[in-house]
Amino acid sequence: MSITLIFIALLAFYLAWNLGANDVANSMGTSVGSQAITLKQAIIMAGILEFTGAVLFGQEVSQTLATKIANPTLFAPTPEIYVIGMVTVLITCGLWLQIATSRGLPVASSHAVVGAMVGFSWVAVGVDGINWWSISLVALGWIVTPIISSVIAALFYSQIKHWILEQPNPLAQLQQWIPWLSVILLGVFGVIVLPSLTQPLTNYLNEEIGLNLPNYDLPLFTGAIAAVVLTVISWRQLPDVENNIDKINKGEMILTHVENLFARFQVISACFVAFAHGSNDVGNAIAPLAAIVYTNTTGNIPINGITIPMWILILGGVGIVAGLAVWGKKVIATIGENIIPLQPSSGFCAELATATTILLASRLGLPVSTSHALVGGVIGVGLVQNINSIQLPTLQGIAVAWLITFPVSTIFSIAIFSTARIVLL
Repeated sequence: MSITLIFIALLAFYLAWNLGANDVANSMGTSVGSQAITLKQAIIMAGILEFTGAVLFGQEVSQTLATKIANPTLFAPTPEIYVIGMVTVLITCGLWLQIATSRGLPVASSHAVVGAMVGFSWVAVGVDGINWWSISLVALGWIVTPIISSVIAALFYSQIKHWILEQPNPLAQLQQWIPWLSVILLGVFGVIVLPSLTQPLTNYLNEEIGLNLPNYDLPLFTGAIAAVVLTVISWRQLPDVENNIDKINKGEMILTHVENLFARFQVISACFVAFAHGSNDVGNAIAPLAAIVYTNTTGNIPINGITIPMWILILGGVGIVAGLAVWGKKVIATIGENIIPLQPSSGFCAELATATTILLASRLGLPVSTSHALVGGVIGVGLVQNINSIQLPTLQGIAVAWLITFPVSTIFSIAIFSTARIVLL
């Protein structure tokens, strides 16, 4: 590997670091805010799940960003311009995410990456260098993501609130709901993710042993076993309220036990959000590097799609985890504490909505925003709880950060690319 490529890989690591500090904090903010887990536990869990999601499930979004935002055919005669442009994207996005994180603002890294690509493409080859159709689909995802997540969270939390939290004996109601909560929680993950993870084993059993299993048999079986195990474990955690709790404080203590059990479910939902984030947003960090490596290796611009080398996925995963561990605390506080007061039951619903939205987008190859989805989920819960509990100043600051990310990244990219082209060519 040349010194130049090592330097570019370090820039990609720098971007992944800042992405981890900002966006991964989004994925764990509600769990820390509701006190379901500590900050240290969040970092450890996110480290494992973000890395796994990035490596196992990060190809589709990375391919979209690497080949479908800037119009690659117009760069074919001048691959060196394309490489400079992708380096510009790495620098631009890393800088902007670092600035936002220092102020505790959860911005959307996908806004920054797409804005940076638009900026250098515009300067390099004009407006035709931008794939406006792909950008319109991505922009539609930015708009729809918080709406979908908010609706899912509001619907789910309204049912939890009505059927469990507001019932005369919420603990008894929770006991009846545990199997359904287990199925819903694991079903979201199983239907979207497990088919991809179990496909190699299914192929082996079909080809080598001749079982002729449909693609969804193993995921359904795995999900069913996991749901049963989670149900049994959760039932064993239920206290004997009548015999062990003072009747004077019974109502308060019952709700405490209900929230404690929801905290265990929230830990699992937080893991799914971290996995979902790694699978989607790793593309923002490594797509430019993957495009540069492909161009450097083949001498051609990636046109229709590329296979992301494993070492690049690993680099992105490690960078994301390191950034969260070192710089993630401020954004965690914004999401987890400064929008609405969160309990494990409400945080669980917000995270489940976020994971569902992001994993579906990853399967479709759409680079959506985890911060959009999670903030949407938190707002959905807040609308059901009490609309007056939503901290509007915090939301206004987040909204401004979202709105300015795309134009700021575009302007940064234009300035950096123009300077680099003059200096290097």
